[in-house]
Amino acid sequence: MKHFLKVTDFSVEEAEDIFKNAAAMKQLGRKTPAALERQSWGMLFYKNSTRTRVSFEAGLYELGAHAIILSSQNTQLGRGESVADTARVLSRYLSGIIIRCYDHAIVEEFAQAGSIPVVNALTDFLHPCQLYADLFTLMERWDDQGPMVNRLKGRKVAFLGDTASNMANSWILSAAHFGMELSLGGPAGFEPGPEVDRLLDEAGLPKNYVFTTDANAAVKDADVLYTDVWVSMGDEEEAAKREEIMRPYAVTSELMAQAKSDACFMHCLPAHPGMEVTQEVLDSPASIIFDEAENRLHVQKSILAALAGE
Repeated sequence: MKHFLKVTDFSVEEAEDIFKNAAAMKQLGRKTPAALERQSWGMLFYKNSTRTRVSFEAGLYELGAHAIILSSQNTQLGRGESVADTARVLSRYLSGIIIRCYDHAIVEEFAQAGSIPVVNALTDFLHPCQLYADLFTLMERWDDQGPMVNRLKGRKVAFLGDTASNMANSWILSAAHFGMELSLGGPAGFEPGPEVDRLLDEAGLPKNYVFTTDANAAVKDADVLYTDVWVSMGDEEEAAKREEIMRPYAVTSELMAQAKSDACFMHCLPAHPGMEVTQEVLDSPASIIFDEAENRLHVQKSILAALAGE
C-alpha cells in the first residue's frame, strides 16, 4: 500500500505517469472515468481550507467516490481519542483518507497505524499536492517533446520570503527529485532546517538549493519566481515581526525584471497583495496563479487514482 506524504513518495517514473494521467483527465474535463467508483474517502481537516477542500471533494466526486468531510473538532479526536486508534477505526470504513493538519507527525502516524492510503493535503512541514500541481503547471508552460518530467531539468526556481516554510521545504525536495535548481531568498534565521536535509539524505538526493539574504541575487536568471504568505496559520503571534523582516523579499515588478525575460510568477494562494507580492505582479501576464490553482483538481485526481491502483 502506498501513501503520498511527501514529494519523493512517488519515483520520478511514477510521477511521470501521474502527470500524464493528469493531462488526460484535464482534457476530459468533467467526464473522467470513475476510477474510484463506490469508494468512500475521508477528508480530515485540522485547518480551514478553500482550494484543498473544494479541489479534493470535487475530484473525488468526478472519480465516482463519496467524500466524507471530518474535522478534528467534530470527531472523537477533539475529545482525546488517539490518532492511531482513529486511523485503525476509519480504515475499517474508508478506502483512503486525505488529511490537512499542523503537525506532520499526524499524517505519518495515520499512515503507520491505518491500513488505507493517506494523502498529505498540507502540514506545517510539507505540501506535496501543491507542488505536484505547480510542477504540472510549469510542464504545461514548457511544452517540449519527450517525457513531461524532462521539461523541469535544469530550470531555476527562486523562492522568496518565508524560506523555512512548508512550501520552501517541498520545493527543496522537488528540485532535488526532478533535477531543478532552487534559490531561496529570505531573511537571516529562515534558512531551511535540518529535517528537510535529512529527507534528502534518506532519499539519496543532492542538496540542489542555495540560500541567500539577497533577493536580487536569488532571482538572477530564474525561470520562476515563487512566494507564499509571510504569516502561515499558527504563526499569527509573529505577524508584525515577520512583515517587517520579510518586506525586502516582496515580489515586485522591479524584482521580476531581475529574472529571465520570460520568467513566470507563482503563488499557492491565498495571496496578500501589498505584502509578499504586489497587485501589479498578480495581474501581470507573467502570473500563472489561477492555472496553478485549477491544476490542483486535475493532479490530485491523478494522485488519488494512482493510490487506488487505477
